[in-house]
Amino acid sequence: MQQAGVELSADTMAQVRGPSSAGIQDVMRALPPSQAKLEAERTAASVADIHRHHGPERSMALVAVDKTKGALVPRKAPTMPKPQWHSPWKLHRVISGHHGWVRCLDFEPGNQWFVTGSNDRVIKIWDLASGRLKLSLTGHISTVRGVVVSPRQPYLFSCGEDKQVKCWDLEYNKVIRHYHGHLSACYAIDLHPTIDVLVTCGRDASARVWDMRTKANIHCLSGHTNTVADVKCQATEPQIITGSHDCTIRLWDLVAGKTRATLTNHKKSIRSIVLHPKLYMFASASPDNIKQWKFPDGNFLQNLSGHNAIVNTLALNQDGVLVSGADNGTLHFWDWRTGYNFQRIHSAVQPGSLDSESGIYAAKFDLSGTRLLNCEADKTIKIYKEDESASEETHPVNWKPEIIKKKKY
Repeated sequence: MQQAGVELSADTMAQVRGPSSAGIQDVMRALPPSQAKLEAERTAASVADIHRHHGPERSMALVAVDKTKGALVPRKAPTMPKPQWHSPWKLHRVISGHHGWVRCLDFEPGNQWFVTGSNDRVIKIWDLASGRLKLSLTGHISTVRGVVVSPRQPYLFSCGEDKQVKCWDLEYNKVIRHYHGHLSACYAIDLHPTIDVLVTCGRDASARVWDMRTKANIHCLSGHTNTVADVKCQATEPQIITGSHDCTIRLWDLVAGKTRATLTNHKKSIRSIVLHPKLYMFASASPDNIKQWKFPDGNFLQNLSGHNAIVNTLALNQDGVLVSGADNGTLHFWDWRTGYNFQRIHSAVQPGSLDSESGIYAAKFDLSGTRLLNCEADKTIKIYKEDESASEETHPVNWKPEIIKKKKY
């Protein structure tokens, strides 16, 4: 510790050595009583905070590995937490009636019936309990790509590849409003949960915000450089989220009509976005993987890898079950918190059609979260339910606590 030609005094030596525990006690005793108490409380609070986040036995023990550098490293690498057990899902009912690929669906607020749109240009309303057809609505002249039921008015909104956005009055079963403005096919539609605003997106690389009542185009949200495949609305900022084939997600300021953030982590086109019903998070799907994000800034959380297909749709319920449906007819079920893939199903193609194909275009949980409905390329709607006979003993979690590897992106 000594330098050439300089003699260290006793005081200087004490400073170089660093304070001993006895020295700290002396300093604490020298402080006024109120300040000493404050320092003690602050230290105790910090320790309690560490224990609260990591648990007393799991607090990171730091070990000096190199005496020259004095680097500190964790003694034990962190492991993936054990996933929550979820009951496996099984096919409950198959509903037929459409004459083309079924592309979209939504539930009414009372959870009594649901609505679907198809390549056959028809919108159909079905009874959820029995699966019986209640009503068919015709008016679109091309594929119906998006449907959404208003929670506040007896209205149904639809959009399609004919560039049309329609408002249907379900008391009279007819179109009462058209929203004109999209320059190409319209791919997705969503309603704002608290104000009378409608948002659509499509192949013209834009998303459009409409006043539901006046039909005015409030904003044209431009910035994407390719088809905008999905759009979602929420009551808190950012109020609009879009996913595009240009491999980016944009978070929008609804009032200004401007981009708040652009997320560029995906390497392939994004086809679907789903918002968490309870937590301030969302997920996005592309052919390489599914990514989870945190609002309001779009901080990346984790990757869900293994669904190596074009993922067309995501669905999420209140219990943290995330479902991804792909172009090849596969359904993957994930635990939201850990990203554990607890079930995989290959949807059975229904016979009786010359062009029977497997492919899942839309999936959504009903409002209770206990039924999963899929819209498929074999012209059917399939209803899945949890297997009530399953338990953690019959279907154990195949969990191996692997060391968490740091991902580059």
